[in-house]
Amino acid sequence: MILLTALTLFVLGAIFGSFAGAQVWRLRAQQLKDDKKQGEAVDETEYKTLKKLFTKKFAADRSRCLHCEKQLKWYDLMPIISWLSTAGRCRYCSQPIGRYELAIEFGVGLFFMVSYIVWLPAGIDNWLVASQLIVWLAAGVVLAMLFSYDYKWFLLPNVLNFTLALLGFTYFALHILIVGDITGAMLLSFGGALLIMSGLYGVLYLFSKGAWIGLGDVKLGVGLALFLVDWQLAFLALFLANFIGVLIVLPQLMTGKMSRKTQIPFGPLLIIGTIISVLFGSTIINGYLSGLGQLFI
Repeated sequence: MILLTALTLFVLGAIFGSFAGAQVWRLRAQQLKDDKKQGEAVDETEYKTLKKLFTKKFAADRSRCLHCEKQLKWYDLMPIISWLSTAGRCRYCSQPIGRYELAIEFGVGLFFMVSYIVWLPAGIDNWLVASQLIVWLAAGVVLAMLFSYDYKWFLLPNVLNFTLALLGFTYFALHILIVGDITGAMLLSFGGALLIMSGLYGVLYLFSKGAWIGLGDVKLGVGLALFLVDWQLAFLALFLANFIGVLIVLPQLMTGKMSRKTQIPFGPLLIIGTIISVLFGSTIINGYLSGLGQLFI
């Protein structure tokens, strides 16, 4: 039953991943439309391509190929399977779809499945714990969209950051109900998490006047802190984000594929660090402290 539920959640996650991937393109199209209306410079090629996404009303909008504009059939929209069946190309015009769609579908599916397995020991037969898991899964869809948008365009849309913060507030409230009490230590720990995930970047943003870090990362940190709850998990998330960043950037710097002036999106790294910390952070920290204790015995 556990295996069946996990596989079902993987499929459900892949479906939501497909939805998230489509919404990212629609959000980008809307942003280009708004920017152009306000007189800001936009990439005309990108604008012309994505213009097709806001020429129809929402009720009449259907998924279609951005190359040939062919409306996709139900069998073109099956997560993972449809992409694999056409080798990542449009079934009608043979233009490449890209690996992004496959990655986000598989990633969200894996997120749903692993989260369920990690939540099991907490007893998801309890409605509070089950509700917290549902909120976390919903946040995973929003995190996938934030990850994708920042990775592609170095931006974190307000609508996604605010949605994440609302889900985070709900998650935090459920955490308090599960614990059964609000203590000063808990609030102090959360304050530390908020300071680490958002306050630090807020200071960098103000000091550099937006040159070193974007305001979107500061807003993202608020939502992430609400899910981390604890300052130790927040510190681990920040450490993991920077560590993973070094592993990615250093080899490219050494091979000349990247320079010190190359801009990299930090939002995806923060998101990865947070997901790892929420799911496995307590195990990592306890293992580290246990090993440290053995070292001094």
